[in-house]
Amino acid sequence: MNTRPPHLPAEERREATVESVIELAAQRNPSDITTSAIAQHMGLTQGALFRHFPTKDAIWEAVMQWVATRLMARVDRAIASHDSALDALEAVFLTHTAFVAEHPGVPRMLFGELQRAEDTAAKRAARTLLAAYGKRVRQLIVKGQQRGELSQDIEPDAAAAMFVGAIQGLVMQTLLSGEPQHIRSAAPGAFALYRRCIGSTK
Repeated sequence: MNTRPPHLPAEERREATVESVIELAAQRNPSDITTSAIAQHMGLTQGALFRHFPTKDAIWEAVMQWVATRLMARVDRAIASHDSALDALEAVFLTHTAFVAEHPGVPRMLFGELQRAEDTAAKRAARTLLAAYGKRVRQLIVKGQQRGELSQDIEPDAAAAMFVGAIQGLVMQTLLSGEPQHIRSAAPGAFALYRRCIGSTK
């Protein structure tokens, strides 16, 4: 159980709840995380937890929004730091994998939500995140083609899907190995292979 200050402003308490869920998701199946487990992890009663979130679904939605806000902020900074589209793609790849290493519960939450049969607010937030992320990657690929950095023969949508798929493959290996930091060392080599596939032959 984490030792957290008993009295926090509402917004800080909400963020602490989200962070607790992500911590728990790194240790167990997200579908097995109950509000009781969250409250216990935070050193609170369930009543105190429900003062900030009316339902468990509301907590899950807040988690997805937290992930989207932080991951996309990092992605946008990575893109802005490079004029070269190919260098920006590499920066995004390494930024994303570093985020997973720091928050190994995040991919478990994302995968879990996307597999749910019902169309929840959290699932919609996850889909919105993936769509925004894919759009950024596709824009970089088109930019790279326009500047002659990337092959003109590749199809932008397929190349963007391949980019995301490469990261997902590393994430799955990380989940199977139980060693979140492994993704940091594996990411550069994986991107090097991707770079060969999309790079200009000029």
